[in-house]
Parts: sequence; structure tokens; C-alpha cells
Amino acid sequence: MLENEEIRVWATQIRKGMAELCVLARLRKGEAYGYELLRGMREYPWLSITEGTLYPILNRAAESGWVVLENRPSATGPPRRYYSLTASGARRLENMVAAWQAIGDSVKKLLNDTGEGYE
Repeated sequence: MLENEEIRVWATQIRKGMAELCVLARLRKGEAYGYELLRGMREYPWLSITEGTLYPILNRAAESGWVVLENRPSATGPPRRYYSLTASGARRLENMVAAWQAIGDSVKKLLNDTGEGYE
């Protein structure tokens, strides 16, 4: 689909900009711990993120009150931090989705207006 390295780099930058939206959207499904979130994002190849991207997003979201975290023991190793979306986080997600849809609609309109014919 994407044919050259420049396009891959461009797509990576778009994905980084959407990472917070995608993490909050995943948490809307229910609580999850970090590795579980990473695994879940891998189900969507163009949305996959790394630990170096995920944990700063989760820390910022926790500091902002968009998620709460709870440490729980794990049967297979060290305790796990579970993250849950708060009401404030759900409102933030709702606003982000509205912005994402408006941006997408504008890009589609622009592409159609320039004769690209995308719908």
C-alpha cells in the first residue's frame, strides 16, 4: 500500500498524533494494563504504538484526571497497573472524536474538490 520510506515516515507522524485518541478509545472498552493496551493496538497494524509512546500518554492522562490507575498483584510476575477511563476522560475522548471526524470530513472535501475523488 505505502510504497516508499518517505510515506512511511509521514504515516508514522500521523499515527503519533492520533495515539492519545486511540489509547483513550481502547480504554472506553474497559480497564486494561499497559502490555494489554499495546497488544490490543497491534490488532490494528497502522495504529500500533511502542511502550515509549504509550506510557507517557498514560502518565499525562492520569495527571490530567482522564484515567485512573490501580496497582494489582499479578500471578505471573510483578504487580500490574490497570488503567480506567474516567468521566472526564470520556468527555475528552468525545471531543477528540468530534475533532477527528471534522478533520477527516475536511480532508475528504479537499481531496474531492481537487479532483482526487476520495470518499
